Amino acid sequence: MKILWDFDGTIMDTYPAYSAILFEILEGKFSIEEIYRQLKISQSHAIDYFGLTAEQATDMKAQSRTIQQDVFKPFECVRDVLDQAELNVIMTHMERATVERLLKETQLNHYFIEIVAGDDGFPRKPDATSYKYLHDKYGIDLAIGDRPLDLIPAKSIGISTIMFQGDCDAADYTLADYCHFSDLDI
Repeated sequence: MKILWDFDGTIMDTYPAYSAILFEILEGKFSIEEIYRQLKISQSHAIDYFGLTAEQATDMKAQSRTIQQDVFKPFECVRDVLDQAELNVIMTHMERATVERLLKETQLNHYFIEIVAGDDGFPRKPDATSYKYLHDKYGIDLAIGDRPLDLIPAKSIGISTIMFQGDCDAADYTLADYCHFSDLDI
């Protein structure tokens, strides 16, 4: 199976750290849970929802780029799924240097044959251009993401989808954790 992965919230458990950063920037005016819910929609949505100034948004992004590996952890059993795949690629909005650093620090870098990152010039999700590029090049069978935004482009070009830790209309399958990946009838 050839798998296209989202990165944030799909391979790496990043949202708790992002939520903590935004909680500090917002000076505790909103709960961590509310911040987490809004970030799971998208970072730009959260910026608008909480009314961040341009300076606050820049600060949040700068702090996010410098988070160390000991804060971001790969999800439990994700390595097992990566091992089972014929090939793995990533499509993420995160900057390439940060993704590559985190993959190297967590010893996951050898699993991926290509990364399309936020600074590679492709339109942002849910535009399907980057997905089409990866699908045309590798014949992707499955896309895994944690938000509808990650799955909509895959569905639009005929790729089966898994929603990780959530549910949405664009998901062919849902998965609460990777330890039960083999239970799916894909």
